[in-house]
Amino acid sequence: MRRLATPPERIAVQSRLRSALAWSFQGRIAPSAFPAFRRSALATTFAAAALAGAGPSHPPDPLEAAGWRHVEWHGVPPASFRLLPNGGIGVQAEAQGSFVWRRVQGMPACLGWRWRVDQGPPPTDLTQRGGDDRAISISVGFSGWPPQVTMWQRTQHAMAQAAAGSHPLPRSVLTYVWGGTGREPVPFASPYLAGLGKVRVLRPAEAPRGRWFEESVNLAADWRHAFGGEPPPLQEIVISTDVDDTRSRLDARVEAIRFGPCR
Repeated sequence: MRRLATPPERIAVQSRLRSALAWSFQGRIAPSAFPAFRRSALATTFAAAALAGAGPSHPPDPLEAAGWRHVEWHGVPPASFRLLPNGGIGVQAEAQGSFVWRRVQGMPACLGWRWRVDQGPPPTDLTQRGGDDRAISISVGFSGWPPQVTMWQRTQHAMAQAAAGSHPLPRSVLTYVWGGTGREPVPFASPYLAGLGKVRVLRPAEAPRGRWFEESVNLAADWRHAFGGEPPPLQEIVISTDVDDTRSRLDARVEAIRFGPCR
């Protein structure tokens, strides 16, 4: 996939993101911490909202025609995402990282997909900031807050929303990962999301390569377990990869993504 240009207006947007979004991983305004922002599932949707309109216009490629938007992280070479003939997503990277996202609607029930990794990064500690590479993450953003959300979290979210403009930002996130050690708690708090995101490793980094795995997660049950209370409506889905710290190669596919009743 071609790389996006970085015109002056996009640089200005990125500058606003440094100040408005640093909260997601440090809890304070810290421009020097901006590089870590790229690993936040919620923050990826923040970046997508702010950057979706940046850069020159061009005819939609097959990925965009299918509703996906590819967005780069500032300062990180982008991975390659392509639409497969069956509607799935192919991902290739070498010491790179980026993501695609699309809108979803409705109340959460079950999410299913199948995925395979032919090449990927080694195990990393996903509970810690920095060096936490993973082959694939699938994140689902929700429109409502966790029941115990604090005023500080609401305020920081409002700052990010001001930078993002008209695109409504998710207020809670569940992330499912192929990566990590497999010894992480189930779930664990994202080290970047100040309590607004929970992560669950479905396949550790050392899971068999070149083999398809079918997945089905109960989003409503997982949200209740992660945050308590009744889950809010769905808002977005994000597919991302991050293999820059370990300088790894990635070759992976995600197919048959579907939302529907739990069986």
